[in-house]
Amino acid sequence: MFSLLKYLTVGSRLKHTLSSVYFPCKAFCSTHEFKSFSHQTLHFLLEKCSSMRELKLLQAQIILLGLKNENLTLGKLISFCAVDDAGDLQYAQLMFDQNPRPNKFMYNSLIRGYSNSDDPINAILLFRRMICSGLTPNEFTLPFVLKACGCKSAYWEAVLVHGLAVKLGIGSLVVVQNALMAVFVVCGLIHCARKVFDDITDKTLVSWNSMIGGYSRTGDWKEAFCLFQKMRERGMEPDGFTFVNLLSVCSQSSDSDLGRYVHFCIEITGVKIDIIVRNALMDMYSKCGDLHSAQAIFDRTQEKNVVSWTSMISSYAQHGSIEVARQIFDQMPGRNVVSWNSMISCYLREGQYTEVLDLFNKMHNSKVVPDEATLVGILAACSQLGDLVMGKKIHNHILSNKRGYGVTLYNSLIDMYAKCGPVGTSLDIFLEMPEKNLVSWNVIIGALALHGRGLEAVELFEKMQADGIMPDGITLTGLLSACSHSGLIDMGLYYFDKMSVIYKVRREIEHYACMVDLLGRGGLLVEAIELIGRMPMKPDVVIWGALLGACRIHGNVEIGKQILKQILELEPHSGGLYVLISNIYWEAQRWEDVNKIRKLMKYHGIKKYRAISSIEINGCIYEFMVDDKTHQISSSNYAMLDQLTDHLRSAGYLCNYSSVVFEAEEI
Repeated sequence: MFSLLKYLTVGSRLKHTLSSVYFPCKAFCSTHEFKSFSHQTLHFLLEKCSSMRELKLLQAQIILLGLKNENLTLGKLISFCAVDDAGDLQYAQLMFDQNPRPNKFMYNSLIRGYSNSDDPINAILLFRRMICSGLTPNEFTLPFVLKACGCKSAYWEAVLVHGLAVKLGIGSLVVVQNALMAVFVVCGLIHCARKVFDDITDKTLVSWNSMIGGYSRTGDWKEAFCLFQKMRERGMEPDGFTFVNLLSVCSQSSDSDLGRYVHFCIEITGVKIDIIVRNALMDMYSKCGDLHSAQAIFDRTQEKNVVSWTSMISSYAQHGSIEVARQIFDQMPGRNVVSWNSMISCYLREGQYTEVLDLFNKMHNSKVVPDEATLVGILAACSQLGDLVMGKKIHNHILSNKRGYGVTLYNSLIDMYAKCGPVGTSLDIFLEMPEKNLVSWNVIIGALALHGRGLEAVELFEKMQADGIMPDGITLTGLLSACSHSGLIDMGLYYFDKMSVIYKVRREIEHYACMVDLLGRGGLLVEAIELIGRMPMKPDVVIWGALLGACRIHGNVEIGKQILKQILELEPHSGGLYVLISNIYWEAQRWEDVNKIRKLMKYHGIKKYRAISSIEINGCIYEFMVDDKTHQISSSNYAMLDQLTDHLRSAGYLCNYSSVVFEAEEI
């Protein structure tokens, strides 16, 4: 190709070059009208074009020859840019816009290109422009418009397109019906898709695969396999896509027997087992808990792709083998952002948040650009670690990259700032968000609750309703928690009473726990006990724990003793609960009861596990426990602590050590 193109860069040599091209078929000349032999040759070269560089060289010669307004040739240019894998959709749009009268072929090429792109909505908009221009769509237009409707879940637009297809007499064509069926599947209207499928007279393999894929998407393994059986009975041979759909539904149902049946069918039918089928088999076996078979297929796969490696990483991680997952990750020859995200999510799931941040730093050093899923995961780790420094770095990264990040990422930012301290920043981000969903409101109300800013949480709750957003159970949990932490007893009781009547939210055990905590903190212990008695479900350890905590706050030993029996029946080996009731006795100076609790813990072999605190200094996170002297500068730390204690005493502040004595002791 380039041996010919090197002459085309000089206009004076054009005639020599074009005359040297051999055309094996004269029918090419007779079926099209060309202005010259040079025009004909350029058109032939466009058919053989394989890159944008070649195309632009040919386009330059088309302009030199004054052929830029020839729709036949311009259509070929647009078609390559819009449809070919080596093309450039934006360049196709540029050439399209420069043509005052684009024809049907140009519209079809560009619509097809957009339907396969990340912006399928442009295909629908272009179709509308085509109709307004007076051009009538055909069977090469409507399937790709319907495909774009499916990508955007645009049901009503698809209905209108189908109506137009029927009006034009092409609604019964199988390509149109297949595309319509795909739209119904994406929109969750599986019964409508089945009706279209049943109406298709001459079903193609695409028809069968689309319908089986639809049932696979909804997890209906019975219908998927019934359809597969009918397909075989009618003599239609399955292909790789058929089996991938069936394996997918086996993965969803975790049915290893069905999965092995599909694997057997693949072997006996002789279908080519490409990398897509192998990856589907690996995924099926791993989700069915058969890691040995998944590993065997992985080992037999000669040319593994990123999906293969990532699938095995996720498989081992989901079964708790995080170290094996990391070994496979480290062996990967090439990692993309999905691979890194998979490993990051593994550590997140296991609660290994420090490893998440370490892995993110390695990802950054590898020059892999994080996507939204990466950033959401890192912010979640920062929230758990209280790592405000890293959280701010992620925020700065978001601000410096002018991408259209989704609402989920901003929700994660709000949560991170709230859990790391500066809830004011959380509120600022929330108020500046151009788009908010229910989760956004839930996160900010929960954040304000966490920081004891109950009145602000109530104000936002009222504004949320004014904006037309209906609360759910999580919203009410955050609101009641805000009332509890701010001592807003009357407001809490009001919203609790109106939950089911006004907000149509069923009261769950979490809501009762908030109310018990609210009443208990306010000293209304009797009312809290009465509320527990009216609960439609059996109280759990959280309910009793909230009431026990209130007993400690108000020094009510008698009610605390009554609660102890209930708690020990639910969690007889919880060291924290023993310590809590012991501290109630300690503060009441009931030493005999304290000793009884100690003996009871020793008898059952129960220990109070020490909590670990962490602090970040100069980018390093240090962990420590109560009375911890293991750090090399711990003596200096305690000396400074003594100075601060003396300063507090001299200023008139008295420290209450009674609540920490028992917790610090070894049992």
